[in-house]
Order: sequence, then C-alpha cells, then structure tokens
Amino acid sequence: MAISKDKKEELVSQYKEILGRNTAVILAESLGLTVKETEVLRAKIREMGGEFLVVKNTLAKRAFNEAGWSEPDPGFEGPTAIGAASEDIPALAKAIVDLSKEKETFRVKSAVIDGELFSAAQIVSLAELPPMPVLQARLLGVMTMPASQLAGLFAASARQLLNVLQAYVDAQPEAAAA
Repeated sequence: MAISKDKKEELVSQYKEILGRNTAVILAESLGLTVKETEVLRAKIREMGGEFLVVKNTLAKRAFNEAGWSEPDPGFEGPTAIGAASEDIPALAKAIVDLSKEKETFRVKSAVIDGELFSAAQIVSLAELPPMPVLQARLLGVMTMPASQLAGLFAASARQLLNVLQAYVDAQPEAAAA
C-alpha cells in the first residue's frame, strides 16, 4: 500500500522531532517481533524516558540527513526499529539487547550516540554496564577512599603514640616501686 506524499512528510517530521529530542538512537532489525512484544518493549523504554518505533527506512534516512545526524552503518536495511533516549542510554541499550537475546530475529544493528557512530558489539558492551546509581555509588567510593585511608593512617599513628605513652605510664609505677 502506497503512502501519500503528505503522510511521508509527516513521518519524516516525526522522525526529525525524535532525533531532536534525544541524544542517542539505537537501530535494531525488527524482523519477527509480534505486536505484543513490540508493545512490551515500547512500554519498558517509555518508563525510562525513551521512545521506540518501527520506521520506514527511506524516510528515516531522509530524517537523519535533514537533522544533520550521521547515518549509521549498517542502518537502514531490512525492517528497522529505532530506540531513542537522552537520559539513561545504557538502560535503553539493555532493554533492546535483552530482547535481542530472547528473540533471534530481533538484533541490534548500530547506534548514534552524541553524534558518534557505534557498532552492535559496542552497544552490547554498553548494555552490560551496571545501572547509573550503582556506577555513581562506585565512583563515590573511589573518590572517598583516599580520604578514609588518610584518616586511618592518622588514627593508626595516634593509636601507636598512645600505646607507647601507655606503656611508659605502666612502666613508671614499677620503676617507682623498685
């Protein structure tokens, strides 16, 4: 069924809006996904502040070019779906990669994040990162480690000095008694 020129312009405009709102776009081959599976993934991505939609390749290419985005390679061959987000990009990658592990016909093609092209393997690696709160906690732990080690060092030195003074005090009554 042919799409009218007005409908094509509307879709290109919609795709450009999505590109304008988001800093990351992950392309996936949406072959073999049921409507229910697509809706479940769409809801999961929407919860994290992202978007997911199946696109028309030629219109999506046009939107990428008009928006000034680099065209991913491989990108627009076969049935294509786009996941887009600005906030929690590793969570978006994880949602898409998890579904690709469950469904062999659904696979990650490539991505554009902050204008930089990423391969499918890089997206899989990104998906394996721990969630943002865990990363922040780890970073905070690394940043506070030197301070806590320094405090431990001072405490140990003070403890040793107190032990020497206590041993001296303990030895004094014995010397006075003798």
